[in-house]
Amino acid sequence: VFDGPVDAIWIENMNTVLDDNKMLCLTSGERIKLPDTMTVLFEVNDLAVASPATVSRCGMVYMEPVHLPWQAVAKTWSIGFDKRYPGQGAPLHTLIESTCEPALKFIRKPVSYTHLTLPTKRIV
Repeated sequence: VFDGPVDAIWIENMNTVLDDNKMLCLTSGERIKLPDTMTVLFEVNDLAVASPATVSRCGMVYMEPVHLPWQAVAKTWSIGFDKRYPGQGAPLHTLIESTCEPALKFIRKPVSYTHLTLPTKRIV
């Protein structure tokens, strides 16, 4: 798993691994054949420096954060929380899901305001 921004230099060096032959060529001249059962996964911030060839080899898909539902963000956050505080991520995620969706529905519900007018009394 590679996590982080795509760097133009190292991603181009990975092209031999990404090809069908799955051969890792090291700078020392050593060549390592990766087994067919091994998969390479990239989780990237953006594709600003990735070439079209690299994108097609990897089958990369970039989703802008504005297009992600809040549930995906909450799930990712709770997984990270669970790594930091083992056993606490799942209960927290359950709590988030059970409260956020009803709260968001309430907030997004159209509201009509009624103005209450009271008769004015004059004191003489």
